Amino acid sequence: MFAPFSLAFAFLLYASIVSALWPLPSFYEHGVSVVWVAPDVAFSYAIANQTAFYSPASSNATSSPLSTLNTASSYAIVQAAIQRTQAQLFNDKFVPWKFHPRNSNFEPASNASSIYIRNVTVQQNQSDSAAILKPRAGEVNEQYTLFITTSGVVQITAISSIGILRALDTFTQLFYQHSTYGGVYTPYAPVSIIDAPKFGHRGFNMDVARTYYPPSFILHTIDVLAWNKFNRLHLHSTDSQSWPLDIPALPDLSRKGAYRTGLSYSRSDLAQIQEYGMYRGVEVYIEIDTPGHTASIAHAYPELIAAYNIQPNWDDYANEPPSGGLKLNSSAVYTFLHTLWEDLLPRVASYSAYFHTGGDEVNKNSYKLDETVRSNASSVLQPLMQKFVDYNHGYVRAAGMTPVVWEEMLLEWNITLGSDVVVQAWLSDESVADTVAKGHKVIAGNYNYW
Repeated sequence: MFAPFSLAFAFLLYASIVSALWPLPSFYEHGVSVVWVAPDVAFSYAIANQTAFYSPASSNATSSPLSTLNTASSYAIVQAAIQRTQAQLFNDKFVPWKFHPRNSNFEPASNASSIYIRNVTVQQNQSDSAAILKPRAGEVNEQYTLFITTSGVVQITAISSIGILRALDTFTQLFYQHSTYGGVYTPYAPVSIIDAPKFGHRGFNMDVARTYYPPSFILHTIDVLAWNKFNRLHLHSTDSQSWPLDIPALPDLSRKGAYRTGLSYSRSDLAQIQEYGMYRGVEVYIEIDTPGHTASIAHAYPELIAAYNIQPNWDDYANEPPSGGLKLNSSAVYTFLHTLWEDLLPRVASYSAYFHTGGDEVNKNSYKLDETVRSNASSVLQPLMQKFVDYNHGYVRAAGMTPVVWEEMLLEWNITLGSDVVVQAWLSDESVADTVAKGHKVIAGNYNYW
């Protein structure tokens, strides 16, 4: 199944030939026969028994840029995945030295089987739903089967194009390059794999605000997530330390709020990151953390932030420095949010079904220094927070996305959330149970395990 395993168990896998696959499939049987991949191996792809295309390969195969694909569709997703598979098989030149004892003779002999895989049959049993490119959790069936015979017959079957992607990632893990002869082979034939995910949401949270990562690094991270069959990348895009996200309608946000000029993500950067993930079955969704964790806004719009960078007792007003959060009863803040959402949400909605509005670690003391509130009393703050959350979620829904919040909005602030809202629990396992008991879907990510 697509599920994490302990590091200790991972090390044990190196002592066994099943170390070829990660994560381990739900069902996996294999033999010990050698089968080679022909340099001109072809992939045939059909949807519901209607042939989509027949793709010949070459030893110089490379992944085509997305711009060469006319539309984002099932065909384009699978075509791009097949091109990546060809490139990995013939260009990555992976020799599994570390899977075997030092100086052991683990590779096929020159007179070993000369059976070649000349065609890989890829069958998608159903047409994809309209949600395939930006699905909500559970909307896409990712199950697949993969069979390789000792005579070189390969059959991949899945319900969806995303299932085909998962199967092709597994397929490439079964093959190695021979260090002497240069050919690509598997020593595991026959292979029988039936696989499906245990969890509909398998995500990774990447903080690009406290630490800036260049777009190329994020793209590589998406590659790694896809290889490990993750299906979500949560970009924590802004925080008190920096605002690295370009908002053309509010250009000073990143111009003044990023760590320095050049350490921000342009509109095209963000679109590339999300599209790159889409073609790999990794949905990239964005978080703008509000109303706390927003001190970086003060570099451009100081009038919007309460309790900004209080020193030396910053910890009276925030969980970490610099302190500062959006004022809670300010018409100027709502004007700012309107401009922000009108710029950002339509862009990211093309690639994701979710948008995260934050809501963690909001320090009530900061509102004693907010001239629009002047109180830290829950009876005063809770109605204002309810209005704030409702306003933001209204924009998220209008853009066709599902809101996501941190657990504090539900469990600490007692905000009445829409039934569609997904709650991300991070403080304890008990938070997960409490959130489910209140009727919400929950993303479990206990920080004690980070």
